[in-house]
Amino acid sequence: MPGPETPASPAASPAASPAASPAGSPSPDALLIRRTMEEIGPVADRTVSYFYALLFIHHPELRDLFPAAMDAQRDRLVKALLTAAEHIDDPAALGDYLSHLGRGHRKYGTRAEHYPAVGEALLGALARYASAVWGPETEAAWVRAYAAISQTMIDAAAEDERHAPPWWQAEIVSHELRTPDVAVVTVRPDQPYAFLAGQYTMVETPWWPRIWRNYSFAAAPRDDGLLTFHIRAVPAGWVSNALVGRARPGDVVRLGPPSGSMVADHASDDGMLCLGGGTGIAPIKALVEDVARHGRRRPVEVFYGARRTSDLYDLDTMLRMQREHSWLSVRTVVADTPSDALSGPLPDAVRAHGPWEAYDAYLSGPPGMIRSSVDTLVRIGMPSHRIRHDLVQELVAAGD
Repeated sequence: MPGPETPASPAASPAASPAASPAGSPSPDALLIRRTMEEIGPVADRTVSYFYALLFIHHPELRDLFPAAMDAQRDRLVKALLTAAEHIDDPAALGDYLSHLGRGHRKYGTRAEHYPAVGEALLGALARYASAVWGPETEAAWVRAYAAISQTMIDAAAEDERHAPPWWQAEIVSHELRTPDVAVVTVRPDQPYAFLAGQYTMVETPWWPRIWRNYSFAAAPRDDGLLTFHIRAVPAGWVSNALVGRARPGDVVRLGPPSGSMVADHASDDGMLCLGGGTGIAPIKALVEDVARHGRRRPVEVFYGARRTSDLYDLDTMLRMQREHSWLSVRTVVADTPSDALSGPLPDAVRAHGPWEAYDAYLSGPPGMIRSSVDTLVRIGMPSHRIRHDLVQELVAAGD
């Protein structure tokens, strides 16, 4: 739906509308939009709540497109606006981001005619809570930006509709409880589902309609078309608790389109340094399978992190793969320091090994782990463009 994540072809990005500005300096519209975001920062929650109030009062027919609980939706809207403000003068980056949102919003039932209603409510909320900086020039900047934003999303959705459904129905064919709070769930989509190892998708359960959560594929594409996910139940996690504690074979879930850029470059012979924390080992396992299927003998170093040894729920699988492939090395990093594992934070263990000059890094796990790992790798000299991850404001590898 345009509301949850709203902030669109590069030719129609917000940066294309403002008057040209000197290279390296913000455009006039960018300055006004960023000033607006700074103004509403301290009252962002109230601004977004007011936005949804306006939207549902004036367009009650749109309420059914949203989940009953709106907390996550409010957070997504703020993040989307902040992302748009940050990249307002970067047509390529913003265009990619908005096109992804436009394609993804198809699963909510969003249509082109919904976008004007969202724009009206957004301008109304900004005018109320950014009154100190709001005026004709600021309003005009937002009108231009939103017109470009919405058109990019509409165009991306229309293009996607030509070759992909808005969602896939998928029957659960296997449900294996690995620990009391981690399940390995395998599903069979009702239509062919093309994805790349290292990517993720959004899942909706029948018990919580219109609530979608991101999960990584835990296996490379298979000939039988089955898809596997590692799900950890977390406190107050509606989707994760349903998938771990309630779902059974025969139940049907919905899948969104595949997303994510943490995929292997099979044209390269560089090594792969893979860090998987908790259920973040799922896409790492998929990447290892993908390398094996491509038949290239490139070194792959996996660091599998967990708080306790009991959390290494997929260690047997990773060790079996290590025995099968001479180019694969698997190290465990846990807090309780068993004799056969490294101890301490995962980034510290990685820093103690190496060198990593000839490696690309792939990171998956809780957001805090990803951030600290990126910081560590950059500090020890790895260029940031060689560090790949999907921080799905987003990725619920640590899930909910």
